[in-house]
This record gives sequence, structure tokens and C-alpha cells, in this order.
Amino acid sequence: MDDVLHIASLLVHCHPDQLAALRANLARLPDLELHQSSPSGKLVVVVEAQDEATVLERLHAIQQLPGVLGAALIYHERLDAEGEAR
Repeated sequence: MDDVLHIASLLVHCHPDQLAALRANLARLPDLELHQSSPSGKLVVVVEAQDEATVLERLHAIQQLPGVLGAALIYHERLDAEGEAR
């Protein structure tokens, strides 16, 4: 298995009144970081994983969280062990 790091950026939109609860739920999911959020219920989430399947699993898990109106993959990059894009 080759050393590859998958970095993906997701845009998540939720009901504004459920933003705090969603932030707490996102903090429980592995492999991701919350980078930005707005009071209108929009969040930028970054996923770092060893394979594409994990990225898709996290996206699906986020889409199922209470209050989420939608979640979309905005950016995806594969980096090799030296940090070079593949």
C-alpha cells in the first residue's frame, strides 16, 4: 500500500439554530477539522484520510447529522509521502 494522504474540503449547510449542536457533532467525527463557520449555518470542514473511501464515509456521515441541509465535496487532493500532489 502506498503512502498517500487524501485532503478534502467540504461545505456544510445547516439550520442556523442548530449550528452549535452540529459543531459539537462534527468534533466527534475522526479525521476532520472544522475551519470556518458562519452564523447563517455554513461551515467549512477539512478531512484528512488515508483513502478516498474514508473521505466519502465522512461526507455521508455529515449528511446524516441532525440539522444538516446539505454537505458537498468542494476540493480533493492526493499527496504522496513527500507532500507532492498526485
